[in-house]
Amino acid sequence: MAVGLAISREGSHYNGRMTSFVVLSCMMAAMGGVIFGYDIGISGGVTSMEPFLKKFFPEVYRKMKEDTEISNYCKFDSQLLTSFTSSLYVAGLVASFFASSITKAFGRKPSILLGGAAFLAGAALGGAASNVFMLIFGRVLLGVGVGFANQSVPLYLSEMAPPRYRGAVNNGFQFSVGIGALSANLINYGTEKIKGGWGWRISLAMAAVPASILTLGALFLPETPNSLIQRANNHERAKLVLQRVRGTTDVQAELDDLIKASSISRTVENPFKNIIRRKYRPQLVMAIAIPFFQQVTGINVIAFYAPILFRTIGLGESASLLSSIVTGVVGTTSTFISMLVVDKLGRRALFIFGGIQMFVSQVMVGGFMAAELGDHGGMDKGYACLVLILICVYVAGFGWSWGPLGWLVPSEIFPLEIRSAGQSIVVAVSFLFTFIVAQTFLSMLCHFKSGIFFFFGVWVVIMTAFVYFLLPETKNMPIEKMDIVWREHWFWKRIVGEAVDDSKMETA
Repeated sequence: MAVGLAISREGSHYNGRMTSFVVLSCMMAAMGGVIFGYDIGISGGVTSMEPFLKKFFPEVYRKMKEDTEISNYCKFDSQLLTSFTSSLYVAGLVASFFASSITKAFGRKPSILLGGAAFLAGAALGGAASNVFMLIFGRVLLGVGVGFANQSVPLYLSEMAPPRYRGAVNNGFQFSVGIGALSANLINYGTEKIKGGWGWRISLAMAAVPASILTLGALFLPETPNSLIQRANNHERAKLVLQRVRGTTDVQAELDDLIKASSISRTVENPFKNIIRRKYRPQLVMAIAIPFFQQVTGINVIAFYAPILFRTIGLGESASLLSSIVTGVVGTTSTFISMLVVDKLGRRALFIFGGIQMFVSQVMVGGFMAAELGDHGGMDKGYACLVLILICVYVAGFGWSWGPLGWLVPSEIFPLEIRSAGQSIVVAVSFLFTFIVAQTFLSMLCHFKSGIFFFFGVWVVIMTAFVYFLLPETKNMPIEKMDIVWREHWFWKRIVGEAVDDSKMETA
């Protein structure tokens, strides 16, 4: 079976270039990624800090410090502790559906603004928390902010970017997530050393910095031409914005495609009901499968619980936080590399290469932990360093494949009439399975022990095969002409082609 594609890129070149206006707008919007990444990194760090555990989770602290009978893999197994991490994603799951309506009715910009404001409130509450209920309520507010930001920012980036640079610009969202996580790891490493045991408050409250930049910056962001046409049918204003962001006055071809897409979108009364139609089946499958697969790569084992994992293999508190910085640098660097090559190599090649890399490193980590780490005591320092290196290899594989592409591909495949609904499904599925993984990981680690890495490795094999057979290449294709890739794909054309034929017969 020939799975490779040679898709004709009709209309794939609009006039325009990457302007400084686009770069500045996208940098500001990408602060939504920074606050998301910061929160991921900060939660893993503070949950390994002894003063934080002693204040809010004393049972976990007791098991870690005093219980000599409990397994290495079970010291941090606490549903209350995982609720601190995972409560954000339940809130984000609910918020993403409200965000869809606001994004469609009022534009991408108001959703970004609301996301930043909610995150500000959550950061303030977390930094001032005096009990576990305040702590978790602060996380819920952070979740509302992340739900709005993750729904609107990837759409904003994809709609503002010129088609041939869309991959690099949208991957900037994941790069921003990496920057946020790395910043959190550095701050955790510094605040852990503060005498008095209150450094965790600084770690949690510092989330207000990127949230403030996003909230204030959103006031000055331009709305996307796509949204201007969809909401107000304001062709003249949309044309002016398009000329400004493309750096040329000759934008009529792209404007015509936007107007055509908008006129189609107005015929759709309920996008959530419409998205289940046969003609949108490929997009719906990808909206569910890609964020699901992104979460079962096992990356959240590293993102949320890296310091805890490194403490499990015998590293101290400070060394564990330092190791998290190392993996953060690797992840951010690999995502930056992905930004440089994604529009040249394409999405499929990075997905497949990254999947193979992640699988090999996961199997090796699981093997070394099975052989060298028992239920009690630590791992030899040489093997612990080798495990750290292999985890870095794994993080690099995720950083240039499923990390950025898990947000890029869904954001660029939806027609305008179902775009906000489709992105909401992507965010909701992502948050749902992030919550499940975050809530169950410490318990799974306790029961599966080193087998947890083989469990995620099997999923990596499945998702790599899924991409190889079912995901067409989308590089350089204008976002409003993306239906071409499905009509010419060996599998999806059987479904989409029949749907198109059916609609033509109904019209006749």
